[in-house]
Amino acid sequence: MKGLFCRPGASDAEPKFLIQETTLPDVLGGHLVRVQVKACGLSPLDLKLLDDIGIQRDLIPVGREVAGVVLQVGAQVSFFHPEDEVVGILPLDSPYSGLCGAIDIDEQYLVQKPEKLSLVCAAGALRDALCAYTALHTHARMAAGHTLLVMDGASSFGLMCIQLACYHGVKVFTTSHSPQEHVFLEQLRPSVGVQAPLVAKVISVFNGPSDLLPAVLEETGGLGVDIVIDSGVRLNEEESEEAKLLPHKHDVINVLGVGGHWVTTQKDLQLDPPDCRSLYLKSASLSFLNHEVWTTSSAQQGRYLHILKDIVGKMSAGVLRPQPEEAVPLYEATVAMETIQRHQKKKAVIKL
Repeated sequence: MKGLFCRPGASDAEPKFLIQETTLPDVLGGHLVRVQVKACGLSPLDLKLLDDIGIQRDLIPVGREVAGVVLQVGAQVSFFHPEDEVVGILPLDSPYSGLCGAIDIDEQYLVQKPEKLSLVCAAGALRDALCAYTALHTHARMAAGHTLLVMDGASSFGLMCIQLACYHGVKVFTTSHSPQEHVFLEQLRPSVGVQAPLVAKVISVFNGPSDLLPAVLEETGGLGVDIVIDSGVRLNEEESEEAKLLPHKHDVINVLGVGGHWVTTQKDLQLDPPDCRSLYLKSASLSFLNHEVWTTSSAQQGRYLHILKDIVGKMSAGVLRPQPEEAVPLYEATVAMETIQRHQKKKAVIKL
């Protein structure tokens, strides 16, 4: 049985991705479930995070968002039975690649897949939906009537944030990074209910991010928004062309309203004393979005499973609709993962 693994490069060298032979133990542990993987989502590897939490291996398994069919269950498993269709995210310390034909995973990381939801759709969207749920519910405590600014709404994560927020009665603004994305976001409609636009205002930043602050203040009557979710921020002026599409941290702080909440994906964000003073004057707060805490700590395991069940239920009902991903064949997995690691916003789904 073969799986996809990553060999981290020395210092700044690019990691190498390779297919490696792997085996399953003969005896299945008490709480483990053996799953035949039918689809696996590929996302960028955070090698720095693995190093920070002490996971150091010569070969790191790749592909953690899985969907498949239960083959066998351990003696103490109570929630699943053979032939159940399940979805889940492998923990960071799992020895298995999601591209193996079969994997062993603890039952506490799996939920039942609704019948109407396709395996490819579930595997491709689960991680981004979990990130959106964590940002909006766990961190920002969104409620009906709030206003939300989602940076880069056409990304897979941004799209999930928009749909989840609109479902809960939140007024959404978002930014677009190209004319094509601008048209796509303006045409977004829900699959159920009233066919009104999901986004109240799409703000183009591909000609420069200077339009962001005046556009948001105009739409909110000068009050600012209750929640901002970024896709990274610009820390200094001399950045790459791609980074120039990101907002500056001062713009994000300025668009926040009184009591607002900023959820950031920028791992190395640094705030100067004047930035902190601005947040203090607005009684605003800042959270760092790291969805991996759900599987690295068992402190809120029941809540995590509830979130996964709610996510797959909303996907099945059409509330959450990911961007259609064309499934990549297994023999192209190595090339696909190299592209994803190089361009961190990209995703792929492998159909086994």
